[in-house]
Amino acid sequence: MKNTQMLLGDEAIALAAIHSGMSAAYSYPGTPSTEIVETIQREVKNDPDLDVICAWSINEKVAMEEGCGASMIGKRALIIMKHVGLNVAADPFMNMAMTGTSGGLVICVADDPSMHSSQNEQDSRFFSEFAKILCLEPVDSQECYDMTMQAFELSEQFKTPVMIRLTTRVAHSRTGVILSENKQDKKSISLPTDFKNWTLLPCNARPQYVALLEKQKDLQVYANTYELNEINIVPGAQKGVVVGGLAYPYFKECLSELKASHVRVCTYPIPDEKIKKLINAVDELYVIEEGYPLIENQLYRLIHETGKTLTIHGRNDGTFPMAGELTPDVVRKGFGLTINEEGVYPLSSLVKGRPPQLCKGCPHADTYNALNDVLKGHEQERLVFSDIGCYTLGAYPPYEAIHSCVCMGASVSMAKAAGENGLKYSVAVLGDSTFEHSGITPLLEGVSKKVPFTVIILDNARIAMTGGQERIMSEEQFIPFILGTGIDEKHVRLIKPIPKNHEENVQVIKEECEYPGPSVIVARRVCIQK
Repeated sequence: MKNTQMLLGDEAIALAAIHSGMSAAYSYPGTPSTEIVETIQREVKNDPDLDVICAWSINEKVAMEEGCGASMIGKRALIIMKHVGLNVAADPFMNMAMTGTSGGLVICVADDPSMHSSQNEQDSRFFSEFAKILCLEPVDSQECYDMTMQAFELSEQFKTPVMIRLTTRVAHSRTGVILSENKQDKKSISLPTDFKNWTLLPCNARPQYVALLEKQKDLQVYANTYELNEINIVPGAQKGVVVGGLAYPYFKECLSELKASHVRVCTYPIPDEKIKKLINAVDELYVIEEGYPLIENQLYRLIHETGKTLTIHGRNDGTFPMAGELTPDVVRKGFGLTINEEGVYPLSSLVKGRPPQLCKGCPHADTYNALNDVLKGHEQERLVFSDIGCYTLGAYPPYEAIHSCVCMGASVSMAKAAGENGLKYSVAVLGDSTFEHSGITPLLEGVSKKVPFTVIILDNARIAMTGGQERIMSEEQFIPFILGTGIDEKHVRLIKPIPKNHEENVQVIKEECEYPGPSVIVARRVCIQK
């Protein structure tokens, strides 16, 4: 009997990577990708003979570079992050397409349509197109498993990284998976015979870029022959549908009421020859895809190449909404099909809405209470810049203590700039792991330029928002590391955020906010959940 398990999409990717002979996995935690690493770590803990390195990196850029290093010596590696993490990793990501790979290198990126736990809805498929690498898009856990195993092979075949693009529903939905009986051994170390590919000096990069462009023909051939990029021409059907990602099962639910031919897209580049056949067979075209209109925008070129005049219905004309994730009802509405709303009640009539809150007893609450007391009455001459993490909930009542949240580390950069441009009370508030991730460099810059600003690091010893992973630095390393920036040690202060210390903490924060130079306050108390 075949080994079948009910797995999350994230879990399926983790097991597939292990079964593919992966040697290392690198990541920075971020929903909805976190469970991939947690699953690998659990498997390694349960079976030490796996001998797989699975590490939380200090940020996504470092994770990308670590995966690149493993691939260069012939090992298979998996790199995992959420969509906004790919922004952080974009520098090595773009260049790795030109260095190529030795050992298979798979980059799994989890997008978050509707922003369930993110600051934007960006579509990582555009990054794969930008870098000119192959991207595979599964729609259930079986495809997550199968495509990940294929991706390692394809990476070694085409000598480029391969992206697996997930969305939140796929990452966090559980479906049955038949596991492979042919598990592969890990690769031995194998050093490159020519280091020019890996050394992107202009004299080397120019021919490497030409070689990357030449690979596009092979990637296009693969897309047109890939079996899951299915084409189905229905005799007499006037409607044609090009459907990608999680929209595919939603579309299938409509087929009993809809006479339409279709092409399914799960590779990027898209299967252009199959889509041209569809264009030639129909009178109007619908495009359904999770994310931005990437496929839709490419269809105009394909229609032009066929010489037909064809109307396209998709996100651009409002047939399907430009924002938010797709649902079965959204797809049905786009096709003009009725929706059964019997017994459906507005959520507001069943559940009272309330914003998310800090946990009861959270140390961040005590820090915000003290900070608010310090800045009370200075509303026209203060800003508190913040970042991504549990502490971002300080924007909500009853605290309303922070005034910005842009991206990881932006709090320190923005506070530094505001301080040097004359804002009297310029304060950055960020978590300990966020400081490691992206706050170190702007702090170093601010200290070097003696800018008047205050950085409050909320040190709860965990990456709390994504499951409580441990940060990189130990408690003993943390303050000495900050002092290593050259900051005046008298203005690196340690406080314990508990109610009985409130007046003392208010005094410390007040003194540092009034100091006309760079200062750091470490508010240290372990996460209440731990």
